[in-house]
Amino acid sequence: MVKIALQIRAQFENVDKLYTNHPDYQWFLKLKCLSCGEESQKFHDLTESEKLPLAHMRSETNLAIKCKLCGRENMIDVVDQSNGFLTGDDTDFKTIVVFDCRGIEPIDFEPRSGWIAESANNGTKFQDVDLTSKEWEEYDEKNNVCVSIYELEWRFVKVK
Repeated sequence: MVKIALQIRAQFENVDKLYTNHPDYQWFLKLKCLSCGEESQKFHDLTESEKLPLAHMRSETNLAIKCKLCGRENMIDVVDQSNGFLTGDDTDFKTIVVFDCRGIEPIDFEPRSGWIAESANNGTKFQDVDLTSKEWEEYDEKNNVCVSIYELEWRFVKVK
């Protein structure tokens, strides 16, 4: 089992905090089979709160997929309570979630919608923020300012 963290960083304007609607957020990942090296062409989704039974192992997993090339069954789970958040003070990459990978590893991420952004100075909390385009902009009527997230980047890092 290998644990891999998804780390993000972004630039904020009048935003104090960015996080997901954990544990119901759908993580969209492209995956690579560690047995044969096959990389998925499409994004697979997994959600921490959704568990699939594995009868042959008497356990559960967030996502089990069979490699199209070598036929190996691989699994990936969101590590319980590993969800983090990004603040306006964070200037470097910060871990937002950790995945427990068995036979596969994530190679790409697509943020999509479901993020929550909290405006600075106890402003508005924006629900279901869509970061598909790697940027977002809105207006905080409570503070009469524009709020935005831009230059969103991510990377995967092996952790212990």
